Amino acid sequence: MGQVIATDLPASSLLFQQAAGIHEGDFVDCYAKPSSLPLEEAAERAFRFPAWVSALMRLRNLMVAPFGLNTEVTSPNRIGFFPLVSRSDTELILGIDDSHLDFRISVLKQDGMIFFGTWVRTKNRFGRFYLTLIMPFHILIVRNAVGRV
Repeated sequence: MGQVIATDLPASSLLFQQAAGIHEGDFVDCYAKPSSLPLEEAAERAFRFPAWVSALMRLRNLMVAPFGLNTEVTSPNRIGFFPLVSRSDTELILGIDDSHLDFRISVLKQDGMIFFGTWVRTKNRFGRFYLTLIMPFHILIVRNAVGRV
């Protein structure tokens, strides 16, 4: 299997079109690798996180609960613990809107590659602070997730 690469989010992505109006404080990244897996299977495999990621998420939830941030996903229509926002034949858009930021994840299957793009729109200073704190973990977790595809 191929190596995970940092790349631009393809212009054909629904997420690319949503993020076109990027604002100061927004964050966009994308990682990809060759994959012959079907879209849904690739997403399920990527978001079947190892124990260390689940432990980090539990720690995150304990730390942010006093600030009123979303710590529980109740949507029945989800992949892993991310709610499904929309889907097409080639792309899944997952995400959550919260008081400090909104985020979307694109899982796009195109030209023998699977792309995982993330767009974060911060809403306030706390959102920008939070994004700065989690960024090293985000990169590690996403690269690891894409590597499992």
